[in-house]
Amino acid sequence: MSKIIITAAMLQQLTDKQLQDKHLLLITEDAGGRYSQSGGACSIGSNFALIELAQPDPEYNVPLANDAGIDLKTSDYDLTFLGPGLKLDYLNYQIVLRDDSGLLDSAVMVAKGADIVAKFKAGFNGPSKPC
Repeated sequence: MSKIIITAAMLQQLTDKQLQDKHLLLITEDAGGRYSQSGGACSIGSNFALIELAQPDPEYNVPLANDAGIDLKTSDYDLTFLGPGLKLDYLNYQIVLRDDSGLLDSAVMVAKGADIVAKFKAGFNGPSKPC
């Protein structure tokens, strides 16, 4: 089982935002998954997001074990970009993701999965910026 350290500062942020008891996903923001709103080939593995879900999503079934008791999962695909020593922290008003290789993202986004799905159903196809 994959593990992640959730720092006390990050746990406090999740609690302050009333997310500590929600189903959360950690995904890469590369336009490759159901909840990815941005990215593409030029951003693979460099931008990440925490997605709040009302119910678990069976496509994201890889638990990220943590001592904070947060229900946090990812997918096999997203796990490709998450190495050993994974850590979520809250520093300087930003959510920071790192692993043993170093900094992965210094501004992890937080979004509601239902809002993202609704945007896609309404015709949103992601940003149209070139790499």
